[in-house]
Amino acid sequence: MSESWASSPAVRASMRGNCRRDTGPELAVRRGLHAAGFRYRVDHSPLPGSRRPRADIVFIRVRIAVFIDGCYWHGCPDHYRPATRNVVFWEEKLRSNRERDARSDKLLRDAGWKVLRFWEHQPAAEVVAAIGAEVVSRSG
Repeated sequence: MSESWASSPAVRASMRGNCRRDTGPELAVRRGLHAAGFRYRVDHSPLPGSRRPRADIVFIRVRIAVFIDGCYWHGCPDHYRPATRNVVFWEEKLRSNRERDARSDKLLRDAGWKVLRFWEHQPAAEVVAAIGAEVVSRSG
């Protein structure tokens, strides 16, 4: 294998198999929101004419963008474990992900959106309750 960010073909296959959307935690939250009667857009950019940022769940009328961040990809303080191989690549990748998250949050807030971020390990019922409370609060 030529120079790669992956330390082995198995690691490469595993990482490439990670989904950008429709992850287990995201689906659990979406099921809970739907069961509670909420309707939303999925994998949608809240800002017209822009591909970024793309939120996992978007409530257009009340201007709420929800992100469910993966512990590894976004550096969860409780669960992230640094890479032991290709350390420089993965440190840079994580740093750029965090910077992108901060830019996305700022863009959305500056445009009048409420940004909600949750970790993938948070219980879906708690996430649904927090999102639901915010949607109801902003519905007025």
